[in-house]
Amino acid sequence: MTATTKRALLGCIADDFTGATDLANMLVRGGMRTVQTIGVPASNETIEADALVVALKSRTIPAADAVAQSLAALDWLRAQGCRQFFFKYCSTFDSTDAGNIGQVTDALLDALSADGGRASALTIACPAFPENGRTTFRGHLFVGDVLLNESGMENHPLTPMRDANLVRVLQRQTQSKVGLVRYDAVAKGVSSVRAAFDALREDGVRMAIADAVSDADLHVLGEACADLTLITGGSGVALGLPANFRRAGLLAEQNDAAQLPRVEGLSAVLAGSASTATNAQVAAWRANRPAFRVDPLAAARGEAVIEQALAFAQTHLERGEPVLVYASATPDEVKAVQRELGVNEAGHLVEVTLASIARGLHERGVRKFVVAGGETSGAVVQALDVRTLRIGAQIDPGVPATATTGAEPLALALKSGNFGTTDFFEKALHHLDGAAQ
Repeated sequence: MTATTKRALLGCIADDFTGATDLANMLVRGGMRTVQTIGVPASNETIEADALVVALKSRTIPAADAVAQSLAALDWLRAQGCRQFFFKYCSTFDSTDAGNIGQVTDALLDALSADGGRASALTIACPAFPENGRTTFRGHLFVGDVLLNESGMENHPLTPMRDANLVRVLQRQTQSKVGLVRYDAVAKGVSSVRAAFDALREDGVRMAIADAVSDADLHVLGEACADLTLITGGSGVALGLPANFRRAGLLAEQNDAAQLPRVEGLSAVLAGSASTATNAQVAAWRANRPAFRVDPLAAARGEAVIEQALAFAQTHLERGEPVLVYASATPDEVKAVQRELGVNEAGHLVEVTLASIARGLHERGVRKFVVAGGETSGAVVQALDVRTLRIGAQIDPGVPATATTGAEPLALALKSGNFGTTDFFEKALHHLDGAAQ
């Protein structure tokens, strides 16, 4: 891969796999050639790109482990020569009072502030992604027209979000002082935001929730953050970052950042998310396409669920029909499984089962995978031994096409559970079938 610069400009750490591709998608849209790694590469491995995104699976693991993995990713990115760093989490701020956004941010700030410089002492936290209906106003996160805690996220099986006030949420996760860059400051432009940064620093603030209700706000914030060593948030705030490097003469204009190789082979969809969006996508597919439902309780009883799913898939793949294998369920169904198996065991069982099915599908000639759910995507790419991804064009907001590197590439669309239109599965397969583009 030929890069505009031999050393990367922007180094990113994402707390799940679909979040990583979401961010990488935004950077590609801004003209940055972007490579995503699955986990932290070997210390002696060098990758040429304008932006590097290290995808971790750290969103719901113990905070100490998330910190350790994130610092290892930071060390590798610094060795790649990155000038600025981005910690990416979900646009619905998925975390618990014990977890991981605040603690990881603290650790990254500590590591980067050791180099000195006033810019290192402050970062923003901006999950806003207006294109997908996520906005922040006066520190409160909205999903569409409702507050986060009324959006369905209050029922999330692992990270239930029951408070929409992100200043309060983040403050419960860190001993650092948390502040707010209010919308009225953002509306006045870049100079106003930088003045707000200065005032927050004087007040001892280390992390500031940043309001944003439009893409224009995200561009303002992105430009205002040009001198910050660390930025945190959803992918939306990355909209304004490529232009900073261009203004500094470090990034050339280019039109081929999203180009991917064509991948031949069969197609399949795997869905493990229990989100409202994914459940609607599963229902739309099942209306006229073959689908097999994975029953976690049957798997827990030792029934041959994996073999049954693969036999079902084989029948349809032999006819050239793409197939859906899903464990998605309603909130009530999820709670019933969790009561019987336990929250962590239920989620782990679904991931392990779908990962084994993914391996079996690959053995049967599937080379194009659409995967719904961050945890599911992480399990699947690890099962398929995916190490690096080139990022292509956007399919839906927050979801790009990707292709693995190497002699026999796979085409992948890794979707956050909450993202995508109702017909996303069909649309994504059509898009993967059409690469290169």
